Amino acid sequence: MYYTNAKQKLDSLRDRNDYLILAFESSCDETAVAVTRGREVLSSVISSQIEIHKRFGGVVPEIASRNHALAIDSITKEALEKAGVTLADIDVIAVTYGAGLLGALLVGVSYAKSLAYTLGLPLVACNHIKGHIAANYISAPELEPPFVCLLASGGHTYILKVNAFDDMEVLGETQDDAVGEAFDKVARVLGLPYPGGPEIDRLAKLGKPVYKLPRAFKGEKHLNFSYSGLKTAVINLVANTKARGGEIVPEDLACSFQTEATGVLVDHTIEACKRTGIKTIALAGGVGANSCLRDSLVSAGNKLGFKVLLPPKSLCTDNAAMIGVCAYEEIKAGIAPAELTLDADPAL
Repeated sequence: MYYTNAKQKLDSLRDRNDYLILAFESSCDETAVAVTRGREVLSSVISSQIEIHKRFGGVVPEIASRNHALAIDSITKEALEKAGVTLADIDVIAVTYGAGLLGALLVGVSYAKSLAYTLGLPLVACNHIKGHIAANYISAPELEPPFVCLLASGGHTYILKVNAFDDMEVLGETQDDAVGEAFDKVARVLGLPYPGGPEIDRLAKLGKPVYKLPRAFKGEKHLNFSYSGLKTAVINLVANTKARGGEIVPEDLACSFQTEATGVLVDHTIEACKRTGIKTIALAGGVGANSCLRDSLVSAGNKLGFKVLLPPKSLCTDNAAMIGVCAYEEIKAGIAPAELTLDADPAL
């Protein structure tokens, strides 16, 4: 009975943009809740666990899960209050069900399912990766496919041709480490605190790209990436220099690594636009907050007359606003409501 009613309600909303979505995101170490209407964000609240995980040098899944469970109820109340609405005003519940940490995802999924069942509302299950892409619809409400999207995060690195929100074609992807993962590992080598990406970005601004580092697949015609070799080259450079009694200049190494890591992203994205004839580029994912990547992508795009969309840094990192807008786009595309048997899918 629940599913039948939920489907009827969702079907009645497909051609509207005035309904309210209460969205949840708990895939990693941010507990986030938002209220959205169409591509408009009425409230977005994030409880970050960065300070908690700093002492461990990275996210500890069990600790992340427990803190999600502690925070989600109060964060939900805060998001509703900031939006000036109550649960009675909500029309749809949306939640990230993958990809991410299993325990962390389960907190959001369980909470969202409970609300959907109690309130008799449709439940929309959202892909975290598509959520990052949807962040561009918040900062650029006029955006419509087709466009090329560079998605760069701690767990994913893709170049996508977005034909429609339910039709995306992979043009290039990492064959091993994601770019954000490489940033974190290099940060550890340099002795920088967690999270490593922002620390490398900060340090790189003080240095110069004087260290020669390799680029994977140089001369190849495909648009794939590989970061394991670049990461290993940095590790070997540091180890060999210390073994010879030399010194590494951290600022210069951070700048050299960042220049290469982001340079290949920009080059392949520009090449993807040339091959497809698409002149609009959207940036998505946590690494999208990197200043070197943002500046380089805009500069390269401007030279060729491409339109480059950069969501604000707050929308590049994990948040629930992007999940709310993702749900809205999925509803427009005809997605069916999720069953109450919905489970988390960390490998989605």
